Amino acid sequence: MRIITATAVSLTAFAALAGGDTSATPTATVRQPTVDGFWRMDGYGTVLSIRSGTFQEFQTTAVSCIEGDSARRTGPGTYTTPDGTVITVRTQGRRDHASMRADGSVGDRKLRRIRELPAACARPTPDDPLAAFDVFWQSFEENYPFFSAKGIDWHAVRDEYRPKVHAKTTDDELYDVFSEMVGPLRDAHVAVQDGDRVFAQVRPGTVVPTGELDATVKKFITERDLKNARNLQDFANGRITYADLPGGQGYLRISGFGGYADEDTSYAAQLAELDKALDTALGKDRPRRPKGLIIDLRINGGGSDALGIHIAERLTDTPYIAYAKRARNDPADTTRHTRPQDAYVTPAQAPRHAGPVAVLTGGSTFSAGETFTQALMDRPGRTVRIGQPTQGVFSDVMVRKLPNGMSAMLPNEEFLTGSGRTFDGTGVPPHFVEPVFTEEEFDKGRDSAFDRAVSVLRSHGGAGG
Repeated sequence: MRIITATAVSLTAFAALAGGDTSATPTATVRQPTVDGFWRMDGYGTVLSIRSGTFQEFQTTAVSCIEGDSARRTGPGTYTTPDGTVITVRTQGRRDHASMRADGSVGDRKLRRIRELPAACARPTPDDPLAAFDVFWQSFEENYPFFSAKGIDWHAVRDEYRPKVHAKTTDDELYDVFSEMVGPLRDAHVAVQDGDRVFAQVRPGTVVPTGELDATVKKFITERDLKNARNLQDFANGRITYADLPGGQGYLRISGFGGYADEDTSYAAQLAELDKALDTALGKDRPRRPKGLIIDLRINGGGSDALGIHIAERLTDTPYIAYAKRARNDPADTTRHTRPQDAYVTPAQAPRHAGPVAVLTGGSTFSAGETFTQALMDRPGRTVRIGQPTQGVFSDVMVRKLPNGMSAMLPNEEFLTGSGRTFDGTGVPPHFVEPVFTEEEFDKGRDSAFDRAVSVLRSHGGAGG
């Protein structure tokens, strides 16, 4: 599961512009307004304090203000969080507006300057069970976009469960209450965390892409689908596999969009490992490049959306828009959102494949695996999707701290197609439906989706339908 909190951003504090003919007149210097001060984020239920080289997040609702993550200045214009995420904030023309972007994320977040922090941020939030309940419920009430689509009356949920909580409710009991409240959402980006235990649900009939499942499937594919392949190689900590298939096709398996480098968790390190795999797959050092490419995302746990965009830039000779991204931004109205931001795909200055692509997906294709799948829907080259619908979770995950030490995780964003459609809940559908790693497929040594991809690419001269 990918988790990018509202603090996963990097800050740029000052920029100077020199002007004039220095040989004739003194140089005039105009300073960009400082980002020091207090800011409210458009959407995301967050205010920021940026002062004296320190960035501090405050997670806000109508009933609470809880100190969130922090970051410290680590270079000119950059702040870094304790987990190594680099963040950038830039003022936008006027001193009262700014934008914020995180390495590895797609799009930025808009900020508006405020005079001071909300009054609630100056006093501690009560940490009793009822206060924790209220912050939990309110966090979903103000940010979750999909209650209507899921058929959930969140106010009725509060009326049912709040009377069960009292001053002597234990953490175990409260954890069970929270889990029961969000369980019916069946949203893999919704979770309750208390220490080492985490409650989360997936779409019915689907399976979480665990490391154990990934290893089992990888062994099956290697022995069955790739038994006659050449140049079989693993990259990126084993999360990416490439092989040349008979008939001039290529096979690229991606089990996640992150975790590519153990020693260095920075986005730059992930990108470098990804490029090694793509250079091999797309023939940087080989005379022959694949006629058609199978991209296997059937077991994919997600990660960085930006890495997915980076791959898409290797799969086109023509610029296009991958998708647009928006966030819910009105605590009282689930239909109001931030202005959609387009995510652009620009052809990479590196080996590319603009020919036919077959994308294999299933219910264990999660999060960034899904945004990447969506990013290929309007790809100018011929692209066909084969298998089963993806999981149906696209948003970055908001991590909301609760006053009793627990945490809630929830989405607040939508990824839109050019026609304004989203696939939250249902997942991105395939063009050709095939079983994906069912017991029958394993028992009979079949991989129907893979075989269909090979057949489609071959029968159409590499093209999908």
